[in-house]
Parts: sequence; C-alpha cells; structure tokens
Amino acid sequence: MREVVGVAVVEGGRVLAGRRSRPPALAGLWELPGGKVEPGEDPASTAVREIAEELGCTIEVTGWLPGESVVVSTGSTGVGADLLLRVATARLTAGDPVPDEHDAVRWLRPDQLDDVTWAAADVPFLAPLGLLLVVD
Repeated sequence: MREVVGVAVVEGGRVLAGRRSRPPALAGLWELPGGKVEPGEDPASTAVREIAEELGCTIEVTGWLPGESVVVSTGSTGVGADLLLRVATARLTAGDPVPDEHDAVRWLRPDQLDDVTWAAADVPFLAPLGLLLVVD
C-alpha cells in the first residue's frame, strides 16, 4: 500500500483547504493538499515538497493528526491502487498559498469545515482537525 500525505496548514485558528480540479471523479471536492510519498522519502519531507509544488509556499511540519484513511485511487490509467493517507499538521514559514493543482483554496475556521464537500479520504480527519483549530 502506497503512503500519501495530506497537509493541514494551520494559521490563526484556520486550516487551508484546496478544491480539486482533477481527476473527474474528484473534481470540485475539497481536500487537505498533499501527495504521494516517493521511494526513500520520509513523510514530513513529502509534506514540505508537495506544498511547495502545489501551492508555491514553504511550511514546517508541526505534528500529525491521529489515524489514517485507506482510499482506492483511480489514476490516469484507470487502474485502482490502495493508498494509505496520513495527515501532517504544519505552519506557513514563507510565501502565500497560490493554487496550481487546485482551482481554488480557502482558509476555513472550525465552524466552516462543513461548508465545503470534502473528498471521502479526508473526512476521518475533520473531527480531530476541528479540535486542533479551536485551541490554535
């Protein structure tokens, strides 16, 4: 099973969410940005790399949300692959998030987490994320 890292970039009691533009099955759904861990790469390094690639900013990983989520992916080849999603928490250290792979980004307060439709893989992380945002 391949590991995937989502990143909850937290600032001022809000979390950054990105709206997917592809693949078609996920377009329009919101997620915590991130991506696949490359062979030999540690998950925290993946988080930093993916945010730089997808949002053009720099983060520092500050921790991990509890749990993991298994998701079946349908890649561009249409072949399913099991992915194991873990979510890092992070803070911005440089730059402002500008979407590249997403068609929009939003900063959400805990009371706004239900205002968007999340990709299924991210849903198990919303409750612990909401608690984290209240104390941030």
